[in-house]
Amino acid sequence: MRRRLLAATTALLLTAAGTVVLLAYVRGADARALAGVQTVDVLVVDRPVAEGTPAGELAALVRTEQVPAKAAVPGGVTDLGDLAGQVATADLQPGEQLLAARFAAPEDLTAPGTVAAPDGAAEVSLLLEPQRAVGGRLAAGDTVGVHVSLADGRTTHSVLHGVLVTQVQGAPAPAPDAGTADTASSGGAAPTDSLLVTLGLRAEQAEAVVFGMEHGTVWLSLETDGTDLGGTEVLTPGNVYEKDLS
Repeated sequence: MRRRLLAATTALLLTAAGTVVLLAYVRGADARALAGVQTVDVLVVDRPVAEGTPAGELAALVRTEQVPAKAAVPGGVTDLGDLAGQVATADLQPGEQLLAARFAAPEDLTAPGTVAAPDGAAEVSLLLEPQRAVGGRLAAGDTVGVHVSLADGRTTHSVLHGVLVTQVQGAPAPAPDAGTADTASSGGAAPTDSLLVTLGLRAEQAEAVVFGMEHGTVWLSLETDGTDLGGTEVLTPGNVYEKDLS
């Protein structure tokens, strides 16, 4: 029994010693391979990084690794501080070098033809006939006023101002026909297709817009920095002709 125990202990010691020798050999081989070779430190993905991950969360997901200079990928990141405020634009897998091209500021990720909604705002889309959307001339980045008319209550009111348009989908007004004799005065044919206009709204603003779409009609007016927004009131059949419009 004692001989068996001694034999087992000896085997364990030999195994441990062999493991230490193997690790030392591997490390020595790595050192010999890099001897005389110019090396650089790179950041390598250590754990999967999901698309959209903020750079501020990368410290626990990457490691520093020494590689031959020739193996360093151009555009590699060596300091996580260089990615401050950015997010991953694709899924990153363990083993790949961290590249600046895989990161961007969140505001730069919006699709072409769109602008980001204001902080804290939600987006609401309205399907409108062209005459209710400035003849189809609206574009992302414009600011509009929102006017609601309720047929059953026979009222109209300008409920919102300075609302950001984040996207416009649908055909814009056709370009003037060069063969039309009176192009200058006609401005081309009027658009006929409806437009899907998306607005960036706070929650209480969205309520007013959705209410107008559900129970009446909504009109949008294009506003500029110089637009006078004063003098509005709820219009009814009883006061529409009494309003001072001069």
